[in-house]
Amino acid sequence: MMLYDFIIIGGGIVGLSTAREILRRQPDAGLLLLEKEGGLARHQTGHNSGVIHAGIYYAPGSFKAELCRKGAQATKDFCRAHNIAFETCGKLLVATDAEELARMDALYQRAAANNVEVERLDGAELKRREPNITGIGALFVPSTGIVDYKQVCAALAREIEAAGGTILLGAQVDAIREGAEDVEVRSGGITHRAKTLVACAGLQSDRIARLAGLKISHRIVPFRGEYYRLPPSRNAIVKHLIYPVPDPTLPFLGIHLTRMIDGSVTVGPNAVLGMAREGYPKLSVNAADLADTLTFPGFWRTLANNPRAAIKELKNSLMPAGYLEQCRKYCPDLTMADLQPYEAGIRAQAVLADGTLVHDFLFEQTPRSLHVCNAPSPAATAALPIGEMIADKLMGGRAA
Repeated sequence: MMLYDFIIIGGGIVGLSTAREILRRQPDAGLLLLEKEGGLARHQTGHNSGVIHAGIYYAPGSFKAELCRKGAQATKDFCRAHNIAFETCGKLLVATDAEELARMDALYQRAAANNVEVERLDGAELKRREPNITGIGALFVPSTGIVDYKQVCAALAREIEAAGGTILLGAQVDAIREGAEDVEVRSGGITHRAKTLVACAGLQSDRIARLAGLKISHRIVPFRGEYYRLPPSRNAIVKHLIYPVPDPTLPFLGIHLTRMIDGSVTVGPNAVLGMAREGYPKLSVNAADLADTLTFPGFWRTLANNPRAAIKELKNSLMPAGYLEQCRKYCPDLTMADLQPYEAGIRAQAVLADGTLVHDFLFEQTPRSLHVCNAPSPAATAALPIGEMIADKLMGGRAA
């Protein structure tokens, strides 16, 4: 049985960027990446909004702010090197009332502290730049971009294989045993051995950690982000990405208009409990996934901590008129006929037993394994420096 230096579990953008970075530092390493689906980037990476974030939201000096800033530039550089289409179209955060204007001013100060270029606009200048958008003020973040992260993943996979790494698809992991000298990972009746295991399993990260024998206290709770897509005749409705000013008392950013790299425009997402971790059609139910959530005390404490948000999100999911009302606050021309079906995304949200939503990275490490238990937004934007960070944890920053 071949002994690899590294086995990576997970073919999303974090797993792929980690594999790439390991091989950049140790070109002679034997590396195997296991992905349970028949293709790469089938879950969070392939269902996100495609935004290259600038890092305006994060606490000044925080790890997430630094990772996002580095990741945005690294992503653009990677796209240029691989001839992947991207566009730096910029983002507008729109304030529609006095309360949002005050929060907008606080974000302006935060952006300055994070060294993110931002411009404050009044209502008249906003209307000049975006005639279909209404607000009393806005922040313009010019460095925000859009890309298809599935194409980024395909390019990462090509680099990994060119460097001698092996990517095995359709390889669902069903057993992990860590010994003193190696880690054995069983998939489909085949056992693979490695000196080091790295698990970047996203929506299944808690289960993979438990499979490896880790005694974790958190649980992955899936939140569905439901989107609509505007009809092609409305694709020119905005020139930039349009976001509401976020409410700091709520856990998510709110419904926004997102230009996609293929020219389409999506509206969303909301955030409702997913009854299946990987069930993208509406009303998808997986009994094991639902039981996992409903028997976890932290889920009920999260609901108790955020009752207003939970009720509002559920209402907007069940009644599209409420969803439309959120959009019309800043884009009053939208009608119900503009909200056309679009596939949902599912966010792997780590929740602690006390109901706290984990908004930072969460790692668990043993002598021969490292588990990425939570990789929150902006994980896609920051994937390349996240791969470097994981390699640092494994190798202490040393290069080959």
